[in-house]
Amino acid sequence: MRVIVAGCGRVGSALAVRLVHEGHDVRIIDRDPKTVRLLPPGFTGRVLHGNAYSRTLLDAAGTGRADAFVAVTSGDNTNIVSARTAKEVYRVPIVLARIYDPRRADIYRGLGITTIASVRWTVHQLHQMLLHRHLAPEVGFGNGETLLLRSQLPEYLTGRPLGELEVDGEIRVAEVTRGGRSFIPTRTTRADADDLVTFVVAAEALNRLRGFLDKELGT
Repeated sequence: MRVIVAGCGRVGSALAVRLVHEGHDVRIIDRDPKTVRLLPPGFTGRVLHGNAYSRTLLDAAGTGRADAFVAVTSGDNTNIVSARTAKEVYRVPIVLARIYDPRRADIYRGLGITTIASVRWTVHQLHQMLLHRHLAPEVGFGNGETLLLRSQLPEYLTGRPLGELEVDGEIRVAEVTRGGRSFIPTRTTRADADDLVTFVVAAEALNRLRGFLDKELGT
């Protein structure tokens, strides 16, 4: 997977190092050449210096062929402009942006950009959202013990009963959106191509659901 990381601070550098160690193609963009000191010797990712929203720099980083773009600079304005450019101009499939001012979250969401609140999220969570992009929780209940999330089903599940994805006390299929229309399925309802499914899942069972949806996808 090719990932463009805008910002080589503590979060961006740590995420880049982790992805490189896993064999991903990582390109970092940062204004300050001194930030490379946060990268370990022998770092094999590519580092470019300049503004993360510069079209020239984004072209040089290969953003048009990127699988994901992560904006984690120290400025909200830079993050939103670069993330929006990646999504709208370069059509990058996965775009994540860090925010410092939570009041701006609605702006990002209105643009279809997933946001990461700097206080509440860690490098590990960014990593999970990149590699398990189908499973970003939308709502949490109580103290986060139960989650509501939506996922587009992988192709290999087409024709399979949705009940196969349920586990008593852990995972329930609550709703399906198919062809723009929503309905509540039964356990015998068979999955169709491009189904968008809403799950209610216990937080402790999230990895189990990931296993169902990531199987045979190589993620």
